Amino acid sequence: MDAAQQEATARARELQRNWYGEPLGALFRKLIDDLGLNQARLAAVLGLSAPMLSQLMSGQRAKIGNPAVVQRVQQLQDLAAQVADGSVSAAEAIERMEEIKKSQGGSVLSNTTQTTSNSGAPTVKRVVREIQSLLRSVAAAGDIIEAADSLAPTHPELAEFLRVYGAGRTSDAVAHYQSHQS
Repeated sequence: MDAAQQEATARARELQRNWYGEPLGALFRKLIDDLGLNQARLAAVLGLSAPMLSQLMSGQRAKIGNPAVVQRVQQLQDLAAQVADGSVSAAEAIERMEEIKKSQGGSVLSNTTQTTSNSGAPTVKRVVREIQSLLRSVAAAGDIIEAADSLAPTHPELAEFLRVYGAGRTSDAVAHYQSHQS
């Protein structure tokens, strides 16, 4: 790989970090490990071709162009968390992955049955991810930062919100959300 390709890959991974909270290679590897998948199976569940998944993972492509695929990624992340905390068995996870595979997407925000934990209340991380997804579906991270910069002199709290949720890491947005709860 020459220097220009390395630079393009690094830029794509940085964009992925801004849009999705982390580079897609790391995100997809976690899903593969947590859900016991291989790349071909993950691609099938997401509705991507195997070469497209590979390009996203390697940083040859930066963005998932189909919002339904982004929503399926979020659903798989939620499912992986449920498998990790024991609220969903491996057998149930296989059934849920088939449901996710068939889902057509729709609005950026998932309905409440998909975003609630066993207690019925949405988890902070899920709420934050939905806010991030909504902002990132409206504008690119650079545009959100530019808007935040223009708002900062007169509306610093709103500017901070845009920066944290629109272009920041999920962990920072979770901390921001928790610090603003009564």
